[in-house]
Amino acid sequence: MTDLKAKAGATDAGIDVKHMKWWGWGVEGVAFHHEDKPAFAPFVKKVVGVDLHGDAVAVAPSFDDLDIPASRLQAPVLAALSMIVGEGHVVLDDMSRVVHTYGKSIRDLIRIRNGVFPRVPDAVVYPATESEVAKIVATALEHDLVLIPFGGGSNIVGALEPQPHEERTVVSLDMGRLDRVLDIDEDSGLAVIQAGAQGPDMEEQLNAKGWTMGHFPDSFTHSTLGGWVATRSSGMQSDKFGDIADMTRGLRMVRPDGVVVIRAVPSASTGPSLREMIIGSEGRLGIITEVTVQVHRIPEKREILAYLFPSWEAGLKAMQAIAESDATPSVTRVSNEFETEMSFATSKESKGASALVMKGLQRFLKAKGWNLEKMCLSFIGYEGTDEHVDRNEKLVSKIVKKHGGMGVGKGPGVLYDQKKFDTPYLRDFFLDHGGAADVSETAAPWSKLLPLYREVYASANRAFDKIGVKGLVMAHLSHSYHSGACLYFTFAFEHGEAPLEQYDVVKKAIQDAFIVSGGTVSHHHGVGVEHSPWLADDVSVPGLALMQGLLDSADAGANFNPGKITGK
Repeated sequence: MTDLKAKAGATDAGIDVKHMKWWGWGVEGVAFHHEDKPAFAPFVKKVVGVDLHGDAVAVAPSFDDLDIPASRLQAPVLAALSMIVGEGHVVLDDMSRVVHTYGKSIRDLIRIRNGVFPRVPDAVVYPATESEVAKIVATALEHDLVLIPFGGGSNIVGALEPQPHEERTVVSLDMGRLDRVLDIDEDSGLAVIQAGAQGPDMEEQLNAKGWTMGHFPDSFTHSTLGGWVATRSSGMQSDKFGDIADMTRGLRMVRPDGVVVIRAVPSASTGPSLREMIIGSEGRLGIITEVTVQVHRIPEKREILAYLFPSWEAGLKAMQAIAESDATPSVTRVSNEFETEMSFATSKESKGASALVMKGLQRFLKAKGWNLEKMCLSFIGYEGTDEHVDRNEKLVSKIVKKHGGMGVGKGPGVLYDQKKFDTPYLRDFFLDHGGAADVSETAAPWSKLLPLYREVYASANRAFDKIGVKGLVMAHLSHSYHSGACLYFTFAFEHGEAPLEQYDVVKKAIQDAFIVSGGTVSHHHGVGVEHSPWLADDVSVPGLALMQGLLDSADAGANFNPGKITGK
């Protein structure tokens, strides 16, 4: 992996807004490679049968070879939008419209690479102020347009794509110019931030004043605050800071009848929570323009330590015990044995003293009776004053030892911290070599986690057998709560000539397993169109009807990102 910090995202001509490359994750010039990771190719060959030593079997197509549907934008609408944002901020070129058509799921990437574009936005519009957003909304209602808000384009549940048979003009409303931290209330620890701010730019502005939001999802480098709120995002440090719903104290959202203003108060008893209705609404209720979030002083000390457990079951029990204890770590994560093997396989070859230490550790663990094939890797993070961090490390260390685990120091944690945002590049690399890989995540009570985990594996393996492939499922626990935790599954297989049909079989098997085992349809990726088939099972049929009634009432003309969440 090359240095991500040295790269900048692509921008539309004349518009200073960063975008990912049109055909995959991240930016041009950055990619996963395995030549310096000698264990990786043998691991992939063993678990899914894909040979990485040959030439790539699929590569990104030439953009010039794609057949992109022409824009349907009519001259009166173009004139009206240009009057609002300026002529240079209404973009109609094919590349920009393709960038704003899909997110970055495996379904999205496969369709892009195969030139499948049943419907693309007819224009991309870049407002610079809330006032401009309000005028665009008014224009959309006047001309019966479809508005789809766009942040960083990292969504993986189909929340960005136009409905395939949409006959109306579709406008992608790119919020990238609204990217500033507007104010910090230092007494209250509240920051007012525009919704289009991408993670790194927002943190840079906060850090310059001595603050951090502490929200770091996997998509951090290419996603926005508005997108986090719209999809109910969680970050890697949610154990300490909470998820985006916990951090969001106030917000502003443009609707046809004006701007909904949720004031940033600590708590309120004012009927059904409008704030909660908007968080996770995926653009169905209006356009989020500004968010007031809880921020924190940059901690005096920050560490992520690595631990090993003799089994997945021991790791789960330890995470539960930590959640129930007086310890307050920022990260609690443990991988199962398959993801642990994957983590070691993606490491560079150890040499010299490092190799000797690793061999010595393996001999020590074998002497203790560990089965190294069942070993599970864990990362636990700590933030705060020196005293706070030291106290928490000691509390966690006792719990880890009680459950048969052991600490292995800072080195692996430092590497994890450096590479935590690089993982999505693996999906493109695997796709290049004929493999399909994607993720599904859920949350469930502690009592149901292990049965759910086992059901997912049984269901996924039946699906692999059904489509006739050798597949792999990996898992880790993250985002611990007092009552339960998130389980995050990665699944991969060597695809055939119908990869999307194969993917649907496996994805359905895993999502079905979530529901029958008492988990939620999604913990932090949202619903979009990908997860909507399971929503009634998750929230009940009357619950879904209540949700649909809210959306119908709030958006009677279906102008705001129709088809997402409920499928209507």
